[in-house]
Amino acid sequence: MHLNPLPLPPAETPLRVVLDTNVIMAFWHFCDPKLMSLLAWFESRQAVLLTRQCCLDELQRVLAYVQFRIEPDAQTRILADYRSRAECFADASEAQMLAAQALPQCRDRDDQKFIQLAWEGEAHLLLTRDKLLLGMARRAPLRDRTNILTPERLIKQLGGEAALPAPTSLV
Repeated sequence: MHLNPLPLPPAETPLRVVLDTNVIMAFWHFCDPKLMSLLAWFESRQAVLLTRQCCLDELQRVLAYVQFRIEPDAQTRILADYRSRAECFADASEAQMLAAQALPQCRDRDDQKFIQLAWEGEAHLLLTRDKLLLGMARRAPLRDRTNILTPERLIKQLGGEAALPAPTSLV
């Protein structure tokens, strides 16, 4: 099923963006060359990256995974750099948690925090490579408010890498 993307706000309106941990890792650790122009586009649009402490805690855990072989200093630098670029929402209040129960529930309960953050933060975009989160794109009321897609799909919808600004250094 092909979904038409929601329109993005005008260029003078900062984008509100939630990045799943796997996308943060693609940008800040793996420095995926296919995605660096997208990060530059976010910066040119003055995108507001949205996060919450529980999302930062997950990032910190993932950065420490042995298989990534990230030195402790580099873990600290990546986390601090991302945190400095993101608006950190307070943990959900009881009222917000009750309201969030009306949202569709992701089959991976660990990913529900990204759905809830996107909803509460009125995000235009939730970027992820997680199949279960991507499946939430078709669910009301999310589909009517937030684009949930892969970074690669967003690049394609924006006209490809050539249509985006030249990549910039993250550090």
